[in-house]
Amino acid sequence: MLVIENATVVDVDGAREGPVVVENGEITAVGESPSANDPDVVVDGDGGVVAPGLIDSHVHVSMDGRPNTEEIRRESASKLAYRAAKNMQEAVRAGVTTVRDLGSAGTLGPDTRDAIDEGLVEGPRVVPCGSAVIVTGGHGHWAGREADGPAEVKKAVREQLKKGAEVVKTMATGGVLTEGAEIGGYEMSPEELDALVDAASAKGRPTAAHCHSVTGIKNATRAGITSVEHGTFMDAEAAALMADEDTYWVPTASAIHGIVENGTEAGIPDWAVAKAEDAADAFEDAWSHALDHDVPIAMGTDAGTPFNYHRDAAHELELMHDYGLSAERAFEAATVNAADLLDLDDVGRVTEGYRADLVVLDSDPREDASAYTSPRAVVADGTVV
Repeated sequence: MLVIENATVVDVDGAREGPVVVENGEITAVGESPSANDPDVVVDGDGGVVAPGLIDSHVHVSMDGRPNTEEIRRESASKLAYRAAKNMQEAVRAGVTTVRDLGSAGTLGPDTRDAIDEGLVEGPRVVPCGSAVIVTGGHGHWAGREADGPAEVKKAVREQLKKGAEVVKTMATGGVLTEGAEIGGYEMSPEELDALVDAASAKGRPTAAHCHSVTGIKNATRAGITSVEHGTFMDAEAAALMADEDTYWVPTASAIHGIVENGTEAGIPDWAVAKAEDAADAFEDAWSHALDHDVPIAMGTDAGTPFNYHRDAAHELELMHDYGLSAERAFEAATVNAADLLDLDDVGRVTEGYRADLVVLDSDPREDASAYTSPRAVVADGTVV
């Protein structure tokens, strides 16, 4: 039994007094002291706040924030696994208790999930996509499953599901970090996107689409994609369409900022910086359109891209707040919204019957977008880390 005492409990349902009682990884009581038995572990909240752990809806488990992401293709599968273990340890110690891995080579994503579940390494819960399904030579082709045409796309999706994917990821447009890939226009065709969603939906799996251009966003949304990642050039029409279809937006502001704020002098390729700067000019408008149309938002960082580290996920809430999202809505994006997107019904709240993914903070994250930056304590699935 674990008890967190002397702290106010906060989630989207409001604030109430502790303690929080945890048994076998599950929250069994809030606001009531244990009825029997002395707790095995007591965490003193010291007058702080107990809140849900962060849910990062967009990470790459083995990518490590290096300036040139494409260099990682030269590393062996075993070394990438060590990197993933290190990244996941840093993430969970920073208060990230669930991540969605949106693209890793081979079976690294599902393998990382399983290694954490088995207690081989320390880390957050991992919801993996396996390898992203992409067109031949498309964005991230060096770590993806290339497929062309609806039939090939369906087979590629089924392969990922067979290997343990819990979500299916595709590249609807080109990306910033692949040389020669254009962020305008589209890569995956509407017919291919339809096939991808159909194959994933047949197995009850959600989908995610990397999209920069407005054409890519609209194609993905019309196909029934569950979440649009990045959404950089979103216009009012695309935002309205996403809102009508209840399509989640995962903005990943940390990814753009990591590139633009560091630039070529930090070793980022000039072609990547040029594309990121172009994207940054449109990104602020995308936020205006999304907020005007009340597009559902889930927090995601794209952790692993240049100077965008897994341990810094809390910075994404600050960036979302800077773009106009209230601290309370940023908190929702990083907890209940992200849980809904990942199809998890027992995380994101501090209430009986939920998994004990908890952080002890100095301030209320509903009022302070910086509250998660330095957690006092982290509990992941009932274990103090």
